[in-house]
Amino acid sequence: MERDDMIDFKALEKELQAAIAADEKYQRENAAKLRAVEQRVPSYEEFRGIVLASHLKPLERKDKLERKRTVLWNSHATRGKTFQDVTTELSQEKAPFQPENSAEFYRDWRRHLRSGLERYQTLLQLGGTKLGHLFQTDVGFGLLGELLVTLADHVMPSDRAVVLEILHSLANTGRFTLNLSLLSQVERESCQSLFQKLQAMGDARCMQEGLSGEKLREERLLQELLGLYGIY
Repeated sequence: MERDDMIDFKALEKELQAAIAADEKYQRENAAKLRAVEQRVPSYEEFRGIVLASHLKPLERKDKLERKRTVLWNSHATRGKTFQDVTTELSQEKAPFQPENSAEFYRDWRRHLRSGLERYQTLLQLGGTKLGHLFQTDVGFGLLGELLVTLADHVMPSDRAVVLEILHSLANTGRFTLNLSLLSQVERESCQSLFQKLQAMGDARCMQEGLSGEKLREERLLQELLGLYGIY
């Protein structure tokens, strides 16, 4: 076979890969458009944002950062320690969750905080003021629902004041009303459940301790939040 008649398999493979990629992009963006229409996105800006973000995928196990392995160079030194002691020491080595902006929060929230309890404790650690600063522009598509579900699943009576402050800060972030309208049915039910729990906690506390100035402020804040979150 002459050299000019030889088939360029590499070129054909490149063309095939490009065609497959183009088809996948079309299918992905088309599916995103259908989702946006189903969600009744109120503006073209939000519609366009959903389509442009259609290539993003949820993180998988392989995306986790590799944890450092602890090598016991002196096994005799650890013989007297219990499993709980070793677990405590390892947990103390974990770097604290200290995002500087909403992008860092979203990245680390998805990568490193896998359990609901971890996420809840992180929200309490950051507090309403820090969260309000991080999400001043926008909480981000889909994240508000995750935050509400986390709070609803783990809220404790002792954390009531902090949780109310967190909810107040989130309600004052950019495009809050829009993000609230995009909650799924499950997320809406969690939001409803969260406020029911907060209300019940407040009622029980007032019955036991009476209504002081601080508790009165909490109750007023709760009533304000009920309106902001559309809980009637």
